[in-house]
This record gives sequence, structure tokens and C-alpha cells, in this order.
Amino acid sequence: MITRLTAALLGLLTAAAGVALIAVALLHPHAPRLTLTWHDPRVHLAAAGAVALGLFLLLIVLAGGRRDIPLHSPADPITVTMSPRSLARAVGVRVRAADGVTAATVTASARRIRVRATSGLYSEQQLRPRLAVLAEDVVAELPLLRVPEVSVVVSSPKDRR
Repeated sequence: MITRLTAALLGLLTAAAGVALIAVALLHPHAPRLTLTWHDPRVHLAAAGAVALGLFLLLIVLAGGRRDIPLHSPADPITVTMSPRSLARAVGVRVRAADGVTAATVTASARRIRVRATSGLYSEQQLRPRLAVLAEDVVAELPLLRVPEVSVVVSSPKDRR
């Protein structure tokens, strides 16, 4: 996964390489070592590739922002947010503490919370409604601006029989 820092560094390196090529072409326009001219199609393709790479890196930097979940603010100038990881941990702690859950994985975003639990004691029909209510109760306790959709999947050996 490319981070914002990596994308910025790649963009700077691409720009520096372009500047170096332009400097070589301008300082030594008729050097016998250079077999390319500015009108050569390979130069145009390389320039188009550099533009495409630059736009791609710019897109990554712009889309790579934080995905914080907004909460109700206590006062006007104050903005309160929660990270998706924190929301997933809050739900995960409660789900893992539930009776019959042997393991659970929780992922969260501003729109959706996904709970994947495994149980050796209960079937999916027995455990899924309880875990869904439990996860929705955790979400209801938080002052979220938008209530995310909760989905629960339970994997149980009892269901495979």
C-alpha cells in the first residue's frame, strides 16, 4: 500500500528526473550521444507516461486522507471524531466478551460495521441475533452523527453438520 509520504517522494523523484532530462537536452542540444529529439514519438510517450504517473500519485495523495467518523460536537467550534479502528475495537471488546464467542473480527467504517464471529457452542441462528443487538447497543451508546449499518456473520461447526 502506498502511503502519502511515499507518493509525495515518488512525485518529487519523477519531477526531478524530468527536470534533469530537460536540463541535459537544453545544455547539450546537439550532443552525439543523444539520439532522441523533442519531436520523437518516444519522447512524447515518455512525457505522457510521466504525466499519467504524476496524476496517479496526485490521486493517491488526495484520496489517502483520514477516514475519521464524526461524532456529535459538545460545542460549535469543537469537532469530535473517532477512528474506524477505535469503533471496531469498542464493538469487538463487547462481542468477544459475549457468551459462546470463541473469536471475533470486527471492521468498521462510517457507513458499516462488520462482525465475523466464531462459536463452538451455538449455531448461527442462535448467536447472530444476540451479537447484532449487542453491536447495535454499543453503536447506540456512542454519539455518532450517522448510525452505521451493522452486519453479523457467525461461523459455527454446529451449522456444518
